[in-house]
Amino acid sequence: MNMKGFPTFFLFICFVLVITNCFMVEADTCKPSGKLRGKKPPPGKCNKDHDSDCCQEGKFYNTYTCSPPVSSHTKATLTLNGFGPKEDGGGPCECDNNYHKDSELIVALSTGWFNKKKRCMNYINIHGNGKTVKAKVVDECDSTMGCDDEHDYQPPCANNIVDASDAVWDALGVYGDKRGEMEIYWSDA
Repeated sequence: MNMKGFPTFFLFICFVLVITNCFMVEADTCKPSGKLRGKKPPPGKCNKDHDSDCCQEGKFYNTYTCSPPVSSHTKATLTLNGFGPKEDGGGPCECDNNYHKDSELIVALSTGWFNKKKRCMNYINIHGNGKTVKAKVVDECDSTMGCDDEHDYQPPCANNIVDASDAVWDALGVYGDKRGEMEIYWSDA
């Protein structure tokens, strides 16, 4: 091997290893913490509003106690949720033990991002569909539990969910059947 090209080759290899390691660290930061076996909801017990999923008998669902790291540009999946009584969000909100109107700019965050209520009543910025919206965190989208009465017989949330009210979707300019799931970025406000 020609020794003149060795330093350049060596630097290139080091660069590739560092970049590969960065991607691997990012990908390995939050793995499932367990599995939950689905139970069939009793008749009339799973509210399918907002295209919510109901647990399936015998299906295994991943549970998480963590979420991906938060940055100034955290990638997430925006989903649609109702925060009122008898809506698909289940019981009262975790932060204030109250129900909320769908006209409020509010969200629930996956368990890791909810961070044991540390983000309660704080605001986040949501970037999606070419717009930015400021919304208040009022609830947890539970990534550790599900398929029971408390969680409206819905599966546990994934670890990267921002579950938003109709008002948030409106503010992002997404209407009607285009709602449901959308890739977004968020940050603490």
